Amino acid sequence: MACADSEVDLEKIPLVALNMTVRKKLGLYLNPKHTVAADWMALAEAMGFTYLEIKNYEVSKNPTGMVLEDWQARTTEASVGKLLSVLSELDRKDIVEDLRHLINEDVRKYCDNLKKKAEPPLQVPEVDSCVPRTPERSGITVDDDPEGVPEMFDAFICYCQSDFAFVHEMIRELEQTDYKLKLCVFDRDVLPGSCVWTITSELIEKSKQCHGGRCKRMVVVISDEYLDSDDCDFQTKFALSLCPGARSKRLIPVIYKRMTKPFPSILRFLTICDYTRPCTQAWFWTRLAKALSLP
Repeated sequence: MACADSEVDLEKIPLVALNMTVRKKLGLYLNPKHTVAADWMALAEAMGFTYLEIKNYEVSKNPTGMVLEDWQARTTEASVGKLLSVLSELDRKDIVEDLRHLINEDVRKYCDNLKKKAEPPLQVPEVDSCVPRTPERSGITVDDDPEGVPEMFDAFICYCQSDFAFVHEMIRELEQTDYKLKLCVFDRDVLPGSCVWTITSELIEKSKQCHGGRCKRMVVVISDEYLDSDDCDFQTKFALSLCPGARSKRLIPVIYKRMTKPFPSILRFLTICDYTRPCTQAWFWTRLAKALSLP
């Protein structure tokens, strides 16, 4: 693991580790068009963007920021180390040196957060020992067999509490019909008393990295409330940092009601399953079930 080593391997630190301060400063360096020094267009071209894609970014007030977000959403190579390498290859070592301390600080915070989320909660020593202790169960979901194979799912559902009614409908349409899919719904399937961040990370990591692992795919229920949820934000970015959905086709965004806020740019490269369009609503569950049934 990148953060476990005494010296952090920046090639393994996903681009999502960089916070807004660094991204804005990168824009200050790269957004102005230069006749000599490489600008955001040269960066985008080095990252593999096409001529038409680069031309479309010209209308943006912050093309550098858009390029970075789209790059991290479409390729597994989008890491902090790769970004620094590209800047160096473009002879923009001035940017690398000027922002090195801010980038190192962001990486440190990212690694610290990962370590905190992986730490088990503090256990208070039991005072009353009149009942003989038994080994603690190692399962994390309701039907886990501590002595056998862990419970498997077709999809992990990422949602916020205000969208839970739609999650119930999803359960009815996908689990209780001929599709017979198995969904991992946190409030229903995860055992209470577990560390939220650790369990969530494990379920998502398995779904993104291992074929036939815990969850084959991840469905993200997008709504205005989702955009305000720290938990949903963590789950989505964590999944993309492991294996970007644009390449693996394992992360599926779902919209079930009208939104007033803009769709998250980090997901806009993915094909959306949209329940709000009357002309395609009849095909919604069939399309989603088919996508979740793929190997």
